Amino acid sequence: MGSVWRHHAEHLANLLADKEELKAHLFLEQLMLFPVDIQDKIIEDIAKLPRCNSDDVAEIITYYSSRV
Repeated sequence: MGSVWRHHAEHLANLLADKEELKAHLFLEQLMLFPVDIQDKIIEDIAKLPRCNSDDVAEIITYYSSRV
């Protein structure tokens, strides 16, 4: 996982922490053209993290980007 994914993950985590789900969806859509159902899964997985950090969020994004 490179620094680019960590940067994207940090931005996404900040959007979710600020309760900006619509912006998070739009960000994911622009980032990887994730379908809406995958965006929901990513956000749901991030919400389940005990502590939200960039590395964990980047790992989740990487996981789903390999499945699309």
